[in-house]
Amino acid sequence: MRRKDGQPKLKSLRAKARIQWGFRNNPHLSEILNPALVPGNETTHHFSCVSLFSGCGGLDLGFLGGFRIFGQLHAALPTRILAAYDFDDQCIETYRLNLGPHGIRADLSLMPADKIPAAQVLLGGFPCQDFSSCGPKKGLEGKRGRLYEVMASYMQLHKPLIVIGENVPFFEKLHDGVIMRTVIKDFEKCGYRFNVWRIRCQDFGLPQSRTRIFLVGVRTDLSGRPMEPTPPIFTPRRTIDQAIDDLLDIRDETIPNQSQYFVATKATKGAGQGDQKCQAGDISFTIRANARGRIQFHHSLDRRLTVRECARLQSFPDEFVFPHGTQTNLSQIGNAVPPIIGHLVGQSVVRYLTAATREMAA
Repeated sequence: MRRKDGQPKLKSLRAKARIQWGFRNNPHLSEILNPALVPGNETTHHFSCVSLFSGCGGLDLGFLGGFRIFGQLHAALPTRILAAYDFDDQCIETYRLNLGPHGIRADLSLMPADKIPAAQVLLGGFPCQDFSSCGPKKGLEGKRGRLYEVMASYMQLHKPLIVIGENVPFFEKLHDGVIMRTVIKDFEKCGYRFNVWRIRCQDFGLPQSRTRIFLVGVRTDLSGRPMEPTPPIFTPRRTIDQAIDDLLDIRDETIPNQSQYFVATKATKGAGQGDQKCQAGDISFTIRANARGRIQFHHSLDRRLTVRECARLQSFPDEFVFPHGTQTNLSQIGNAVPPIIGHLVGQSVVRYLTAATREMAA
């Protein structure tokens, strides 16, 4: 059988990755791993966090730190995730493999806030599908559009010091900004003041075009606020070839998930989303969650990007393993907060809380 372009049909590789260990128990990471991920470590010198809508754990890994990517160490932060919740069984399987047994499968729309542990920091990448420019754009009327209220209930009961909400850039534009203003107003009713951070991830070393909105809330009895990260000056962008060219000759599981990819030919109809070809010397197109096999093409090879290449472009370290089939892994990666961006936000929050807690103790 031949492809639509007349060339011999290639074989898609969609088998599950072969796994020796996950991120948290990889012996090569023992010297840099966040101590909170080490079984039996009971250090109390940390800021406690709870993560809602955690997905596979990109934001949580960033807040923990203790990983290397692109030759740079993102040092462990004084944080501990007490519990992380998501509705998706496969996301929780990935989370638990890599970050620990505190990943819990739960329908948060049915879970009372008093069943979730109190923490100093609340993290919540509340579902973005109803706010995405590529989605149905139903906003608060979508079936997932009001799940942010789970965060509000937690804030009302437990009063964390800091709240971090994350969403897609279209969130601030949907319905002329009414949706985002409504969410912030509901959050602030719980006793918080909020700032909006619009982070262009490529300005901070991510080798893809990706912008995310962060809602950063501080309890009103605290002074000051975390500082919004500013891009380093005179630093060139990290390009796709810089990020993944060392994987060119690897076709097996020497690097986990590198053998998983789709070889679907270009669509004959539609707008061409997912059929773009990446260009060496430039950043990648956005890694999407709903690719359905239509993830963009490699810049120099006759195939689409592999699961590991997509994970790299999202700044997941190679030791963070995705244990499912190709499409499920790509969806988890595309939905995730890039860990280096999570670490950027986490650093700012830790600096603020370190000063704020000293002030509270004085």
